[in-house]
Amino acid sequence: MSYLYTASSSSMQILEDWQLNALDKFQKKMNDKEKPFPCIPATIGFAKNQLRYGFADDPGNPASIQLTASILKEFTKHSRDYGSYTSLIIFYKHKDNLKVEEYEQLFWDQLTGLSEIDEMEWPNGIPKDPHDPLWEFCFHGEKYFMYCATPAHNNRQSRHFDTMMLAITPRWVLQEFMKKGTFASRIKNQVRKRLLNYDTISIHPNLNSYGDEDNFEWKQYFLRDDDTAISKCPFHRLLGTFKHK
Repeated sequence: MSYLYTASSSSMQILEDWQLNALDKFQKKMNDKEKPFPCIPATIGFAKNQLRYGFADDPGNPASIQLTASILKEFTKHSRDYGSYTSLIIFYKHKDNLKVEEYEQLFWDQLTGLSEIDEMEWPNGIPKDPHDPLWEFCFHGEKYFMYCATPAHNNRQSRHFDTMMLAITPRWVLQEFMKKGTFASRIKNQVRKRLLNYDTISIHPNLNSYGDEDNFEWKQYFLRDDDTAISKCPFHRLLGTFKHK
C-alpha cells in the first residue's frame, strides 16, 4: 500500500472529499500568479510535479502520528527518485476553532511522537540538543526541514492553510539548491521580497540560515502569527515527553 500521491495520480479517485478539497486549494495556492507564493523552490517543485502528498487523521488523534510516520517513511525511502526540488506535503483532517498556540502544541506533539517510533538512529553529526545550531529534525535516517501551516494563521498568509499542513523538505534538497551559488542567493532575496508582499506582518525575526551560529532550525519550523516565540524547544527526543511553554 502506498501512502503517497502525485497531483496527477490516477489513485486520486479514491480520496475523500476533504482530501480532494485540500489538494485543490494547495494547487490554487501554488498556481496563483497575482499573489505568488513566497517559497520559490516550492513552486518550482510543484511545477515540475516533484512534490508528493499524504493525508493524515485529525492531528489531535494519537493515531495520526502513526499514519504520518508511515507516510514519511515511504517518502524517505524514495525521495531521491522524485527530483531535486522534492518535498512531502502532509494534510491533516480539519480541526476547527483552535488558536495558533494550540496548533503549535499539536505540531510538536507530532514531531515528538514521530521520534518515539522512529526505527533508525539519527545521522551522525546531528546534536541531540535542539538549542545547538546544527540540530535539525531527523526521521528514518534522513535530515529534514519542517514547515507547518494552520487555519489559525492570518497575518502570516505564508503560514496559512485551511487544514493543518506540513511541508517536509530533505536537507539534501536544500544543499543541492545552495550549490547553485549566485542563482540560489538571488532566489533567497526574491523569497524575502515575496514574503513582504504576501504577509501583512514583517518577516519573523527567527528566519535564518542553517549552520549560522545564531540560527536554530526548530524556531523556524512553526512561526506564530506575530513576532512572539517560545523560548525553549518543546521537542525532547530522549525523554519522549512534550513540554510547552
